[in-house]
Amino acid sequence: MTDPAELYVQLTSAFRQRSWQQARQLAERLLPLAPGHAGAHYLAGMATLELQQMPAALEYLRKAVLLDPARVEFMVQFAKALTLANRNRDAKVVADRAVTLSPVDPAMLDTLGAIYTQVGDYVAAVTAYRQAVTLAPHHAAYHYNLATALLSAGELATSEAEIEACLALDPHYWRAHLGLAQLRKQTPANNHVARLQAQLSHIGADAADAAALVCLHMALAKEYEDLADYPNAFEHLVRGKTAGANRDYSIRQDEALFTAIAETFPQPRAPAAGCPSEEPIFIIGMPRTGTTLVDRIISSHPDVHSAGELLNFGMSLKHLSGSKTSALIDAATITGAREVDWKQLGEIYLSSTRPGTAHKPRFIDKLPHNFLYAGFIANAFPNAKIICLRRDPMDTCLSNFRQLFPPKSRRFGYSFDLLDTGRYFVLFDRLMGHWRRVFPGRILEMPYETLVNSQESSSRQLLEFCGLPWHDGCLRFEENPNPVATASVVQVREPIYRSAMQRWKNYEPQLSGLRELLRDAGIQLDS
Repeated sequence: MTDPAELYVQLTSAFRQRSWQQARQLAERLLPLAPGHAGAHYLAGMATLELQQMPAALEYLRKAVLLDPARVEFMVQFAKALTLANRNRDAKVVADRAVTLSPVDPAMLDTLGAIYTQVGDYVAAVTAYRQAVTLAPHHAAYHYNLATALLSAGELATSEAEIEACLALDPHYWRAHLGLAQLRKQTPANNHVARLQAQLSHIGADAADAAALVCLHMALAKEYEDLADYPNAFEHLVRGKTAGANRDYSIRQDEALFTAIAETFPQPRAPAAGCPSEEPIFIIGMPRTGTTLVDRIISSHPDVHSAGELLNFGMSLKHLSGSKTSALIDAATITGAREVDWKQLGEIYLSSTRPGTAHKPRFIDKLPHNFLYAGFIANAFPNAKIICLRRDPMDTCLSNFRQLFPPKSRRFGYSFDLLDTGRYFVLFDRLMGHWRRVFPGRILEMPYETLVNSQESSSRQLLEFCGLPWHDGCLRFEENPNPVATASVVQVREPIYRSAMQRWKNYEPQLSGLRELLRDAGIQLDS
């Protein structure tokens, strides 16, 4: 019989050499001989996690924690795995248990900060990141991670200081340059253009490091726009987005998806017998159209909790569809979901939002791309409210193109090319027209411009639609203390302003092709 101690030595060696398949095989040989070996379960869990074998990884790590609940690294990695599996509710519980073990390793505290960020507990994230910075003050990434958590928590000045600390330690921490540019409006007397241009000249225009090109060009685009140098801003914007584009993306993929969604709900029909809960308020729309603003207005009501941008509905639908494809939503998933039990779908979604929700009578799910699921939401929750933000088409497309979304995210592949962004907007506009026809009266479409120009009357309309009594605090949304983790994190801490309206006119010469594309598609544009 093989010696368990020798197998564990071999397992440890394979793990250190990052031979994940070998490590798993050794663990499978060892564990029948030593089923109570917590360390073997832990290494097996980490190896299977690297192999993206999520169910096995979760089970191994769960067993490691049960066998040795005092090992903080076991607890932290189990919590991290739970977030990777989008089980945020369980992840927070495990992370909280890890904190009670008083971790002192800065890398472990940094991981805890990332876990708390994922689950939306930014106060706990700041605490964890701050401890990591205290223990390892010369680690640039810890300063940057703390800065992002501070920004979400509304501590803008402290966030800026931490980003500068990060760059002082590592001038090549490219994301920090972009974060600094976005933190506030730059002025002729106080900007970073010279530093950014110097960094760009040092790495060269054709640098192999795409991340450097993306961040530096996008940062320069933001700063030049603040300085009203629009030709330079647009040039850097195009160069930055081109460097970050996913070469595998094609607008045809999204066209097929939108077609499959519309075909699932071909005609109006009687309301489905879904989950009767009135708790959820879904705020949808193209990104960068005011969804966060509406979230802040409504969640300033004492009866409403903002749950953030949840992937839970799409994950619940994916589970019930039986689809095994890697994408959260695709044509195969939509096809498999056509015969779901609507009540079950609603109940699974609602349960998945706990314990973050249910503290107040209502909660907001503000994932903009839930417009893809609007028909499924309407059937799963016949009493839920759905609000869609609409914004000037040119401003919508420009704002999506100006924003650096995650390059590898399938949801935002369109946003790295200006004309693809226009084509995606056309798909969105047609789908919203379809929902309007198939589910009449279910979705309140709120123009961003109306909200800005008539704040009180629009806010009253929003609350009335949601069945909420008027509350004066909804007019002072900038005082809302809740954390924000979207691209609008800086803007929503200020009163409503009008400077974002008709922004596209600053770039009118550069947007002629977009304008022609939208007009040819029948999109109504302002003159």
